Amino acid sequence: MAKNDLIGGSLWDEYSDKVTTLMNNPQNQGEITQEQADANGHKLIVADFGAESCGDAVRLYWEVDPATDVIVEAKFKSFGCGTAIASSDMMVELCKGKTVAEAVKITNIDVEMALRDTPDVPAVPPQKMHCSVMAYDVIKKAAGLYMGVDAESFEEEIIICECARVSLSTLKEVIKLNDLKSIEEITDYTKAGGFCKSCIKPGGHEEKEYYLVDILADTRKEMDEEKMRAAADASMSGNADFTQMTLVQQIKAVDAIIDENIRQFLIMDGGNMEIIDIKANDPFIDIYIRYLGACSGCASSATGTLYAIESTLKEKLSDKIRVLPI
Repeated sequence: MAKNDLIGGSLWDEYSDKVTTLMNNPQNQGEITQEQADANGHKLIVADFGAESCGDAVRLYWEVDPATDVIVEAKFKSFGCGTAIASSDMMVELCKGKTVAEAVKITNIDVEMALRDTPDVPAVPPQKMHCSVMAYDVIKKAAGLYMGVDAESFEEEIIICECARVSLSTLKEVIKLNDLKSIEEITDYTKAGGFCKSCIKPGGHEEKEYYLVDILADTRKEMDEEKMRAAADASMSGNADFTQMTLVQQIKAVDAIIDENIRQFLIMDGGNMEIIDIKANDPFIDIYIRYLGACSGCASSATGTLYAIESTLKEKLSDKIRVLPI
């Protein structure tokens, strides 16, 4: 299969060497017959899945040892483009030797990452990513056939980005926890929207029920409402218990105290700080911070400044607080 039969020359450079090799020489293409499985005392599973968006389809064969649930052999047939062939071949390779329960945890991003030549460079160009995201669906179908359950029973989350298998709950949590304000930040933190980009906003290669632009706007609105409710509750009670707050509430409470009492002095000196994490470490509550700008190289950041931050947070929130710069 010549490369010019598949894609234009300029696009060809965006494919990893692993992808182009498997396009032309797949290692796991073929089929497993019932006779072969019976001869080994194994169970044969045959699952089909088609990606209507680009006309590709894949048939997955599993030969499973029923005594251990281990996939002892796997093959595939792919009806579609070279990208689909390469990704199906890698998907099958990842299935081999795993139990069915382990295989169903393989995601599309696992397949794509395994096809990369280097960890930081995508294996396929964004416009072809949708051709390589059938792995999770066909594995889920095969596992359902083996276990005698509906394939959808493995799907407990609303998946927003099919390419990276990022759920709605994960997106909302990451946005809130890291105070994300842009789609670019969401992609940096979660990889959602980093491939075919159809989940970012309407107008991609397929219509979606949820889009990142709307999730970001709705979540930011929720954050503002939560902040107002927390402020109202605190003002009414006068002594909100920091130890009983959720992680998101704790981070917001700490940020509010820092904004009111500390941050302006750091900025005046050309620096700043950010909250990295908060962890309970009985009997302490450890708050991990990172200094920014001039503060990162200032000698007092580990002495006087750190003492001032910790003392203020102890006074305002809890005497169990320790502040640890990283």
